[in-house]
Amino acid sequence: MDIAPPSEIWTSPRAIKTWIGAAFVVLGLLFEFVLAGQNPEVASLLGYPLTLADGLFLVAIAVSGYPVVRGGYYSARNLSLDIDLLMGTAIIAATGIGYFVEAATLAVLFSIAELLEDYAMDRARNSLRELMELSPDEATVRRDGDEVTVPAEDVEVGETVIVRPGDKIPLDGSVVEGESAVDESPITGESVPVDKSLGEEVYAGSINEEGYLEVEVTSTAGDSTLSQIIEMVQGAQEKKTEQEQFVDRFSGYYTPAVVVLAILTAAVPPLALGLPWETWFIRGLTLLVIACPCAFVISTPVSVVSGITSAAKNGVLIKGGNHLETMGEVDVVAMDKTGTLTKGELTVTDIVPLGEHSETDVLRYGAGLEQRSEHPIAEAILTRTDEATVTDLPSPSDFESLTGKGIRAEIDGETYYAGKPALFEELGFDLSQTRGVTDGGTVSDGVSRNPSPEQEEFTGSVFTELQQDGRTVVLVGTEAELVGGIAIADEVRSTSQRAVERLHDRGVGHVVMLTGDNEGTARAIAEQVGVDEYRAELLPDEKVDAIEELQAEHGDVAMVGDGINDAPALATADIGIAMGAAGTDTALETADIALMGDDIGKLPYLYRLSHTANGVIRQNIWGSLGVKALLAVGVPLGYVSVALAVVVGDMGMSLGVTGNAMRLSRLSGPED
Repeated sequence: MDIAPPSEIWTSPRAIKTWIGAAFVVLGLLFEFVLAGQNPEVASLLGYPLTLADGLFLVAIAVSGYPVVRGGYYSARNLSLDIDLLMGTAIIAATGIGYFVEAATLAVLFSIAELLEDYAMDRARNSLRELMELSPDEATVRRDGDEVTVPAEDVEVGETVIVRPGDKIPLDGSVVEGESAVDESPITGESVPVDKSLGEEVYAGSINEEGYLEVEVTSTAGDSTLSQIIEMVQGAQEKKTEQEQFVDRFSGYYTPAVVVLAILTAAVPPLALGLPWETWFIRGLTLLVIACPCAFVISTPVSVVSGITSAAKNGVLIKGGNHLETMGEVDVVAMDKTGTLTKGELTVTDIVPLGEHSETDVLRYGAGLEQRSEHPIAEAILTRTDEATVTDLPSPSDFESLTGKGIRAEIDGETYYAGKPALFEELGFDLSQTRGVTDGGTVSDGVSRNPSPEQEEFTGSVFTELQQDGRTVVLVGTEAELVGGIAIADEVRSTSQRAVERLHDRGVGHVVMLTGDNEGTARAIAEQVGVDEYRAELLPDEKVDAIEELQAEHGDVAMVGDGINDAPALATADIGIAMGAAGTDTALETADIALMGDDIGKLPYLYRLSHTANGVIRQNIWGSLGVKALLAVGVPLGYVSVALAVVVGDMGMSLGVTGNAMRLSRLSGPED
């Protein structure tokens, strides 16, 4: 599947015509209202004097209105009474009766709206590019005893691919030889590389961190987990929302009704009652001007612009008005863990020295061993060592990586180890109580425990408690003695708990955490931040299933995430929200809203802004339609002239809805 590069919407011929038209409208308004004394008559048309401003407006109508009128012409020829036909007819009608300001403004605003829609469509298509680039185009395959490099799409199920350290895994499969730590964050979102050994599954697009792997392919390139993610994102983006379907249905009735009513008003009285043609033709045009959705059309855009501008000032990027509206109606907020509720960065939370050793000893030997490792856990330990200003680190020799277990090296003539509790069990230590699996967790206030010899019998419970809190425990020691342990976790954002509380206060009924991490880590994070529910060990398609279940059970769902693995869920949810700085390009482009600065605390403000915006939009829509309905009733009775229709129904209501929309810009920023 090829994804074409996004078209240059803002420099397209349509855009250039729009910008030219907008420039002439601005100049026309300047001479019409500001420099009225310098607005001379320059020509006449059918006996009607044309001023300089009128000429400028006519140029704007000709340049920006031509594509609209042309679209309306084709719609009429195809018997499709859509918005193009209505807008084109309104522009021609307004021009024909001499209301050049309204015709020019309408032509320019409608053209801009269509450009924005085209831009959004191209952005949506382009969001698949990064996903496709994740999986390698080639794979090293063992065929007839030789290693050959072939296109990934040519590899068949059952063949064996070779994956060396640092390589991306080209296809889904299971390990048949070797051990390694694999970074699956692009697929599962797990914050720590997952150890892989014989028989375990690996996914296309994940990264082999350190060991050598041979993988038996279980699915072709087109059926891999990554390919399914791409298909899910594409499918979700192609689905129309209920609001879009409603607008389509409404336009299908509204447009023909307006056209028929205007024709009947202009034709029936003269034909049936013998009344003057000129009078009723003007009234028919007046009704068309009233029906022309000028204020109605801008009632939502001006509200959206005001709301989006307010959001941008407060660090929230909203990609469209429909997303602003939808966010205010959500019943559930679902959040990813890693990079969303947490920072996605491993941090040392606890140092547990044993026996007569100190915290400095634990860090000194731990960092000494880890300084030759590139594992994220090693980076966290070295960072903590720097912060604690531990100096004079030992220089290890005979360094060896024990894949899936830890590391070993010689220090001062003695062999030291750093790794999982299971490694030290193999060395003969009785650590059965510390058995457990974590891959990150929650950071609370760091606690250092230094048990005396008589308290060492409680060491197992100390490490078990840390693991139950969702933390990864790394033990440091020799074959004869444990120096201590280091607990590591993915740090929870300081604003996460408050954000969840404020969402509840604002009226969000259900806050859920969806994560690819394990049960223990998920439970620990969920308890700390106060979500109503959590679901753990989810692959991307399972996150999509979870979103669909929440939609069926509760209603509209907003999904907050940051990674490529979140993209399908972001696209499936009614509203997708990406963490800005930490989020991948795909997550940002797939999502509808981005929280800039990775501040989850902006969520309650976003919900409040969107909820308020919905109220303003409803007021503007029904207010503009109500005024137009009253004016329409007065047209056949002769109480409403063209001038009154324009001044009250268009200009007056346009100013009214704009002023009402400006209230959104006064909403305060995030208070959480």
